[in-house]
Amino acid sequence: MRVHTQETQASLTPAKALEILKEGNNRFVNNLKANRNLLEQAGYTADGQFPFAVILSCIDSRTSAELIFDQGLGDIFSVRIAGNIINEDILGSLEFACKVAGSKMIVVLGHTRCGAVKSACDHIEMGNLTALLSKIQPAVFDEKTEIENRTSANESFVEKVTTINVKRTVQGIIQRSPILKGMIENGEIGIIGGTHDITTGQVTFFEPDKNDI
Repeated sequence: MRVHTQETQASLTPAKALEILKEGNNRFVNNLKANRNLLEQAGYTADGQFPFAVILSCIDSRTSAELIFDQGLGDIFSVRIAGNIINEDILGSLEFACKVAGSKMIVVLGHTRCGAVKSACDHIEMGNLTALLSKIQPAVFDEKTEIENRTSANESFVEKVTTINVKRTVQGIIQRSPILKGMIENGEIGIIGGTHDITTGQVTFFEPDKNDI
């Protein structure tokens, strides 16, 4: 499988970029990965890269975007941070990926049994982790349906907080980046949230919120 060129990247719509990711995840789930010569791709991308999407995901070792979407070298930008949260540097990276490098789709990807989300649910405070978890805490407080056992021991609570955290991150990107918001409004790029089931490998994308435009 060949790498993306400037021409193939430019020809993609946000919807088509998302379709490619969905097809890749389907291959991953069914253990039917595309036939690639990664060393050859390294050569093709040495003088330039044209990724069609940027994935903001967690640092979790089981959630490698290139693997779960079955993509090769030069296909996607991968931004990884515990709890898939945003800060100024993450936003700058997303702006680079889309405005400078031409990516068509932003995916905010949470995952099941996320350690960062569990720590936020338990209100852990430890060194520099405290500040990171404070960015997930609003999702913990926003989850209102679980009345009892609002801790990491409650798997249902954790997964609901994970979903809220992803959606808050999507909204935060739009609210805090006029550059990306403008590109979304103009149809130049798309943005969507989703979760990765670490047991099955399946990625479930959320229906876009009307407010996420």
